[in-house]
Amino acid sequence: MSHPIKSILAATCTAAMLAQGAWAQDTAETETDAPAADPSQVVATVNGTEITLAHVIALRATLPQQYDQFPPNLLLQGIVDQLIQHTLLKQSLDGEPSLRSRVSIENEERAIIAGEVMAGVMQQAPSEEDLQAAYEEQYPADVQETEYRASHILVETEEEAQELVTALEGDADFAALAREKSVGPSGASGGDLGWFGAADMVAPFFDAVAALEPGEVSDPVETQFGWHVITLAETRNKERPALDTVREELASQLQQGALESFIEGLKSDAEIDQVDLEGIDPNVITNLDLLEN
Repeated sequence: MSHPIKSILAATCTAAMLAQGAWAQDTAETETDAPAADPSQVVATVNGTEITLAHVIALRATLPQQYDQFPPNLLLQGIVDQLIQHTLLKQSLDGEPSLRSRVSIENEERAIIAGEVMAGVMQQAPSEEDLQAAYEEQYPADVQETEYRASHILVETEEEAQELVTALEGDADFAALAREKSVGPSGASGGDLGWFGAADMVAPFFDAVAALEPGEVSDPVETQFGWHVITLAETRNKERPALDTVREELASQLQQGALESFIEGLKSDAEIDQVDLEGIDPNVITNLDLLEN
């Protein structure tokens, strides 16, 4: 379901564009040599409540990409009109906001400020020394990782898998059996799984592959997906990637680690008291009626 406020805004801007015959207007035509903008500039006052350019900019930042189609002049007017409507509706409330509204505001404020702090922590680029250390740890030069190329046939029962092993011992064609019998997505390609390493497969499957010699066929192997018959085609040593090819990935990992360390530091310095959640019915978290008062 679309957001009603944003739907109204889109409808308002669309109507204005059609009325002005401006659907194909080049937004560059609306640019002027206006003085530098001041975010504190008041764009409207509603019963004494000021709406500033900062409010407009912040609301614009929350709009989805579809609003890029509107010329800036119409979008500016549409957002100001929307903020005026918001303010009027807020002022028209008789009494206090519901508990749902109050706690939603608190949650939103908490999330926005937390996001600002998180961005500040994570935007600090890791040093070249930290990147190099992370690279050496994750991709050590003296450790060779073996990659495997194998094919498999996936069936539902051990009996079916054993029948396949027997057929293969009788010189049946593995790829043909895979295309005919396999219930896995690789069946159409003769069971070929391409190249993979230990992290790419569940443990029972990978252990069975690693125990094979090229050309050998495994006994039936059970995983959570069913029963497999596997044949190993070949192995190779995985090449160590160049630092530049994994730089962004490592930087992201280091930034995430910095954030986690920052949060752990905050926790260690804070006094946090939490009740035993076992005493709360977990189904209560969907009961919005508790917030309507």
